[in-house]
Amino acid sequence: MSSSLKSKIFAFLALILLLFFFVIPAVLTHNVPELAKEGKEDKISPIAHKVWNFYQKGRYVSPNTPKEAVGDLKKMIETDSEIGVASTPIWYVALEAPNYPKESFPNGIPVYYHFDGFSGDVHEMNTINHFIGMDPMERGAPYLRAIAPYALVFVALVFVLFILYDSKILNYLMLIAVFLPLIFIGFYAYWLYWFGHHMHDWGAFKIKPFMPTVFGDGKVAQFTTHSYPTTGFWVLVAIAILALLALISRKKANRG
Repeated sequence: MSSSLKSKIFAFLALILLLFFFVIPAVLTHNVPELAKEGKEDKISPIAHKVWNFYQKGRYVSPNTPKEAVGDLKKMIETDSEIGVASTPIWYVALEAPNYPKESFPNGIPVYYHFDGFSGDVHEMNTINHFIGMDPMERGAPYLRAIAPYALVFVALVFVLFILYDSKILNYLMLIAVFLPLIFIGFYAYWLYWFGHHMHDWGAFKIKPFMPTVFGDGKVAQFTTHSYPTTGFWVLVAIAILALLALISRKKANRG
């Protein structure tokens, strides 16, 4: 098999992963949580309902969600259940607090971070954050979350063009995909720092500015935190490796 063909195969596999786990759910269900929260469910298209329901299979479900509504966007809106974004979660934070029973929250209060938003027990996490004087999660990276679907489409387009054409510019643009895991961690760490250094006086617990744990277990006041990568991050790593292999194969083909 020629190096040129290998480069296209690697790029194609990376494109499939990117489309399935991130682009399709982010684009086809764009703004679903916001529309549901604003009472504008009539503006959510039928395809958005189907795509959202499909991607919720196997996802974390808050114990506060009625069983009959689980995985059904229409019923979750009707029962005023918490609705997260449909794209694959990349990182998660779980927070253990004395006032949350282990029977209901065996692994703490989990929140999942995505390119385009959040999922999990966001309301509960915001309540805890308020307790220590921290802003609600929605304050973090508002513009980045808004442009995320468009950025993902751009990266997907780069893969398509890379498969079809041989260009130095496309080779450089492919580096975006190679560094996607690091790009996410960079923004994630920055916004954790921002939250930890913009504390408010209205918190019941007064704590000094701090850097929340990016990776691993930590402690905030009387709460224990856990911060680890989840499914989407490993998909990003796979995409990055495939993109790098595509670039190496393209370089070999051009030298040959």
